[in-house]
Amino acid sequence: MPEHILVAVAWPYANGPRHIGHVAGFGVPADIFARYHRLRGNRVLMISGTDEHGTPITLVADKEGTTPQAIADRYNKIIGDDLYNLGLSYDTFTRTTTANHYAVTQDIFRTLYERGYIIRQETLGAFSATTGRTLPDRYIEGTCPICGYDEARGDQCDNCGSQLDPTDLINPRSKVDGQPPVFKPTEHFFLDLPAFAEQLRTWIDQQGHWRPNVRNFSLNFLKDLKPRAITRDLEWGVPIPLPEYANRDDKKIYVWFDAVIGYLSASIEWAINRGEPDAWREWWQNPDSRHFYFMGKDNIVFHTVIWPAMLLGYGAGGQYGANPGGKYDGIPLQLPYNVVSSEFLTMEGKKFSSSRGIVIYVNDFLSRYDADALRYFLTIAGPENQDTDFTWAEFVRRNNDELVATWGNLVNRTLSNVYKNFGSVPQPGPLTAADEQVLAEVTGGIATVGELLAGARFKAALSEAMRLAAQVNIYLSEQEPWKVIKSDRERAATIWYVALRCVDTLKIIFTPFLPFSSQRLHEYLGYDGYIAGPLRFQDVTEADGRTHRVLTGDYDQWVGRWEPSALPVGQALRQPQPLFKKLDEAVVEEELARMQSRAK
Repeated sequence: MPEHILVAVAWPYANGPRHIGHVAGFGVPADIFARYHRLRGNRVLMISGTDEHGTPITLVADKEGTTPQAIADRYNKIIGDDLYNLGLSYDTFTRTTTANHYAVTQDIFRTLYERGYIIRQETLGAFSATTGRTLPDRYIEGTCPICGYDEARGDQCDNCGSQLDPTDLINPRSKVDGQPPVFKPTEHFFLDLPAFAEQLRTWIDQQGHWRPNVRNFSLNFLKDLKPRAITRDLEWGVPIPLPEYANRDDKKIYVWFDAVIGYLSASIEWAINRGEPDAWREWWQNPDSRHFYFMGKDNIVFHTVIWPAMLLGYGAGGQYGANPGGKYDGIPLQLPYNVVSSEFLTMEGKKFSSSRGIVIYVNDFLSRYDADALRYFLTIAGPENQDTDFTWAEFVRRNNDELVATWGNLVNRTLSNVYKNFGSVPQPGPLTAADEQVLAEVTGGIATVGELLAGARFKAALSEAMRLAAQVNIYLSEQEPWKVIKSDRERAATIWYVALRCVDTLKIIFTPFLPFSSQRLHEYLGYDGYIAGPLRFQDVTEADGRTHRVLTGDYDQWVGRWEPSALPVGQALRQPQPLFKKLDEAVVEEELARMQSRAK
């Protein structure tokens, strides 16, 4: 029975292009997971978009003398193009400035307010001393009063996990200009998180399948749970849906509150775009569905504490949650099943920093190197369970010594020899014990790699796939069909047949990780149709007449299945080409010089 799998991917912020550290955390792992489940025949809904509200975008707009909407429009396109080129197979990648998103956000705000979970409080708001604009919590740094960490943020300390307010920090300073913020009394709306403390603690305690860092960080956060402000003194954001704010433009819903609602609003948009406006309920109100959230570790509590609290408060209420007389009448929106958080990626031993030139933007990288090479590195050497470092030397080594030398070499020598000597899948003779053994081992990879992928253990899954490819290389080196063919064509045909069957099965196993090269291999083997694409953009007209672009794809048309090869004897092969490019060692010095020039 197919499962309903929601793949909820963190929303990239639309104040600049994204670098490879970003996609290492939210993008590539989520896509690997979604592709695997699609191949399994499960019903996947992978959703996200650009996060387009808040002060950071207004700061960029002020600097450039333009509007926040213009900045959001620009980077929505750039980021969307990057994700398309990286092969991230969203069902809907949209944005938070749509009429649909505003409506869903306001409905959740209104429902929580009416149920008493949103309260008014007077607080000290932080404002920039130089511009007078409000400062987001994350744009304020200082020393943590709990542990003494000197780079704590205005919302939490990443060192000890304590929940903070900007006024708690010792020696607070603006990350924009380095000046101490100005604190002024102001009234805001707060999400009453303590009202959900016991429910959240009981729920998180039960999530034994979560990564330990996610579970422990979340439980620690619950120890000092406070109401959290969900509005700011801004002119750019989702309007507060209360009568007294109908004609006011000085206070908006805060960006973090509306961003997590995007998972629901994007799902609703997907259903509307399909002409099936209630289809999203099959994921959100189906008790058998499972929700997987992907992000970097700095966003853990938003997905394990704050968003679940909002879902608990909303339940099956409001305009969207209620389904009177319908299939899901009275069934609340589902909580996350798993929160797959990655650690941080650094670059040449330093934190990514656009202002200091320590950065590799996705579009810059893909202008010189293949997407699958980047996807391979970010999976095999990325920050899945611990902070890791991207170096150009290690990227070149992994590409040449692993991707090219193992998997690429196996595919190239198998297909080029068979194409040259037979032109199609050859008829095998009787199989030997060695033939049966290598076929069985690779076939077994469907289960072993699949189990690792289902558990979001991507590095281990890719390592196992590479081990299997290496085993087939060893088999060929021992059997030497290029020599055998000179004296025993039937035996050589059998060896190459076994190798082709292994390559065909490995093609499926590698597809979630390496979709572009897997698709080319699929075609070289004589198949038609898509196992890994294509993606496409779709223009959507909103209810207010505006249009926006979404990244999507026709995944129901995929022909691939997560099962062993059934490659038919006699199927004509197409002329193969090498799957991957070997990189010159000079790339390392060239890229380091490019980085140094950016830093000047």
